[in-house]
Formats: sequence, C-alpha cells, structure tokens
Amino acid sequence: MIKTRATPSPVKTGAVISAPVLPVDIRVAGLCKSFADTPIFQDVSFGLPRGEAVAIVGANGTGKSTLLRCLMGLIPADSGSVDVLETDIVNARPAALRATRSQMGLVSQKHNLVPRLSVLSNVVQGLLGQRPGLRHWSQTFAPAASRDAAMAALDKVGLAHLASRRADRLSGGQSQRVAIARALIGHPKILIADEPTASLDPAAGEDVMELFFSLARREGVTVIFISHNIDHALQYGDRVLGLAGGKLGLDARADSLNAKQLRGLYD
Repeated sequence: MIKTRATPSPVKTGAVISAPVLPVDIRVAGLCKSFADTPIFQDVSFGLPRGEAVAIVGANGTGKSTLLRCLMGLIPADSGSVDVLETDIVNARPAALRATRSQMGLVSQKHNLVPRLSVLSNVVQGLLGQRPGLRHWSQTFAPAASRDAAMAALDKVGLAHLASRRADRLSGGQSQRVAIARALIGHPKILIADEPTASLDPAAGEDVMELFFSLARREGVTVIFISHNIDHALQYGDRVLGLAGGKLGLDARADSLNAKQLRGLYD
C-alpha cells in the first residue's frame, strides 16, 4: 500500500519558500499513569501533527490501551499533560471533553455493535456524540439527513446493500466495516483504532486495514492505532511509538525501522 495524503502548499515569504507548519492535533508531555501501587508508564511525551498516522506497539501490559484512554479523557492521568485539538484533556470540564470527543472516531477490536439493531441504525449511532438524544439511537427516528449520511458511510465501506440487515447476522469482517462507517460518519478530525483486526482472520484483517487507512487518508484525518502486528505498524504508520519497561522506548519514523527492531520491544 502506498501511503499518501494531501499536503498543504508551501508558504512563500518574499523570495523564500518555507515548508507549511501543520497544527499538532495531539500533544502529550510527561504523562504518567499507575493503577493502585502498580506503575503502568511514566514520562511519556510525543506530538502528533495533523494528517499523520502513528502506530503504538509493545507487549501486553505495557499500557497501550491505557494511553489511548488517557488521550480521550476516559481515565485520569496521575501527572503530565494531554492536549487534543487544543483542549486540555486533563483539566477540561465535562462539556469541553464531550465536545472534543465528538471530533474523534473510535474503532476497537470488539466492534461494539448493537446486535438486534440494523446495520443502518448502528451507523447512525455514530452521530450521538455530536447530536445526542433518542433520534440518533435508531434510523427509524433519525432525520433524513442523518440516514443519508449513514448510507453514504456504508457505501464507502462497501456495505450499503446490507443497511437493513441485523448486526448479529454479519461476519466479523463485515461487523468491523460497519464499525469503521460508524466512526467516519461524523467526519472526525482524529481516528483512534485499538487493535482493529485482533478478532479477525488474517485475510479479513488485511482487508479491514487497507480499507481503514484508504478512507482515513482520503478524509485527511489524524490516526493513532494500536497493533500487535509488526508488519501493520510498519506498513500503515508514518511513525511508530513503542512502550516498554514502563516508558516510551521508541519514537521513530516507520520508514527508518525494520521488523527486527520492533520485535526487540517484546523481549
């Protein structure tokens, strides 16, 4: 897969042409987290410019999912700072947190679809963060514009023809495609994926990763994803962050790394 994204035009100042400065969508500084007396990680710092994709890798128990939950403000950090889309996540009020989360899409390994509802209703629910209320719980009550947006999202993932099917009648790969459509319906600025292919067979997992990243690049969003698949981290990430030994042990461009170097994080 060739990784491409739209690049802003250079800024010309007099006779000098300078490279554009992209805004930083996620900035983490000195982040520390522990549960009870067990430290998870400490002094984690990184910045994620708009439109970049970062893969987070590391052995089980190193805090990858915990880091994502801290970024979204779902759990409090012990210390340090997290700024997402210019919002101070650590100190933000609930309303500000909700507003920031509404600009983020989440795809996880468990899909989290409502089994008894239709595919279309599950995708419409992706708008609940922006438009809370019963009208976006089911496509039956949703405004026509929301149903149209859900159908457009399903078309992007190739499942428009299954809009009326119950979610519990889908295959694993189809369920994950629906989850991607749900994450993209609100046109998020940031996409977070927590091991999006962990519950899929290798062929379906590869299809989902190709689809996920082709859509992410097309939409021009910032992506941060967790993967135990080293090849996926190198292929789909612009950068790779590696957690090991309670700290950030690696922060490098993906094209400067190889599989052997990443395997060292799991020793």
